[in-house]
Amino acid sequence: MATLNGSRLTMISLVLFVLIIGSTNAQLSINFYSSSCPKLLPTVKSTMQSAISKEARIGASILRLFFHDCFVNGCDGSILLDDTTTFTGEQHAPQNNNSARGFEVIDNIKSAVENVCPGVVSCADILAIAAADSVAILGGPTWNVKLGRRDARNASQSAATTSIPLATSDLKVLAKMFSNNGLSIKDLVALSGGHTIGQARCTTFRTRIYNETNIDTSFANTRQSNCPSTSGSGDSNLAPLDLQTPISFDNNYFKNLIQKKGLLHSDQQLFNGGSADSIVSGYSTNPKSFSSDFVVAMIKMGDIKPLTGSKGEIRKNCGKIN
Repeated sequence: MATLNGSRLTMISLVLFVLIIGSTNAQLSINFYSSSCPKLLPTVKSTMQSAISKEARIGASILRLFFHDCFVNGCDGSILLDDTTTFTGEQHAPQNNNSARGFEVIDNIKSAVENVCPGVVSCADILAIAAADSVAILGGPTWNVKLGRRDARNASQSAATTSIPLATSDLKVLAKMFSNNGLSIKDLVALSGGHTIGQARCTTFRTRIYNETNIDTSFANTRQSNCPSTSGSGDSNLAPLDLQTPISFDNNYFKNLIQKKGLLHSDQQLFNGGSADSIVSGYSTNPKSFSSDFVVAMIKMGDIKPLTGSKGEIRKNCGKIN
């Protein structure tokens, strides 16, 4: 009898151990909130649609927020945290300062979600869903977003500064930064195709339009008309990343690159005699290929080091730790 009880105790201990390990290494799942928050997806989508109907550009801004979140210590909602007395967050890193936007939209979505299922859904997951909805609403592909991320309890400006690519980055640097996150050259090119929507500030492309040679002359002249050469003058003036259809998610971005009409240095690096040229060419003539590869890359990016199980927290306010 003592042996049997001992066996039972051993078995119970083993089961508890497996459950604990499983909770700390939980996998993301498209059905994560199906019972705990069944109204989640329509709630996020309706709020996102409302935001885009007011300003189409905000869809691109939300997509960019998700990208910048995932590249800094994983997709954990850390970019949403405001600075505190104990840490300086990511929002004022050079790649985000005066350019990362859409925080109030995520706050609005969080409030709407809290109304239907309080304390259940993380800000990290809300950002992931909102990014996918933005792409779909602006005419791009749709996909089932994997969920179950939890929110970080800290953020790091220094990590953001070293982890997020710059508009001035060369292909080698871009490839390395993506590789560090388990993303391939194809993923790099596909995700860069997100620049088919949105706008950039003059300060990010001034050097390219005045100093670089692998640029269409008429395109450069057009951009110069709204971006003075003197630093500090017109820094925040905007230009579309996709010259042709800046509020439609399509493959025109890649057609622009082939014509040397990439707005950012980092854009044109994808088609400049390097290893990414053939991928750009393929996407420029095959929009379905781009869409499918973009989805694959977005799902891979969403898998970067998420906090799951008992790690992190479910924030009540996306800008503050509980």
